[in-house]
Amino acid sequence: MSYYRPPLPPKSNLITPEGYKTLQDELDYFWRIKRPEVTRSVSEAAAQGDRSENAEYIYGKKLLREIDRRVRFLQKRLPELKIVNEKPSDQQRIFFGAWVTLEDVETEEQLSFRIVGADEIDTKKNWISIDAPMAKALLKKAIDDEVIVDRPMGKSTFWVVTV
Repeated sequence: MSYYRPPLPPKSNLITPEGYKTLQDELDYFWRIKRPEVTRSVSEAAAQGDRSENAEYIYGKKLLREIDRRVRFLQKRLPELKIVNEKPSDQQRIFFGAWVTLEDVETEEQLSFRIVGADEIDTKKNWISIDAPMAKALLKKAIDDEVIVDRPMGKSTFWVVTV
């Protein structure tokens, strides 16, 4: 019996300038502020004596491992990201970083979202990844184009309302 899992497909390395700054700020916060705080609290907990039953020490060590894991990830990921500053010459077509409004052909419901990099997805802000099936189907489409998207509940047809 094998527990082999095939590797995930690589994420796109595109990012908006705001997304890059957010990741840099996160790395800076973890490295300069959070990690020293947790290290201090772990050393204080260790000074209390028996570490095997010291919940503060055990929790602090776990938190330190999580912080170190995230710092390592950000240190590896940031250099390989490509910041996309420029808008394309043809802004009538859907491009990376664009806000898009679609209308579902069947329900006439409108959806609005922004296409961003895989590292800056935020459903609360309606930001979707460029790697998402919806974004892949939309790239390079223009206003009034019909787009067919393969979704989990089946194929859906949309009209591009605005870019």
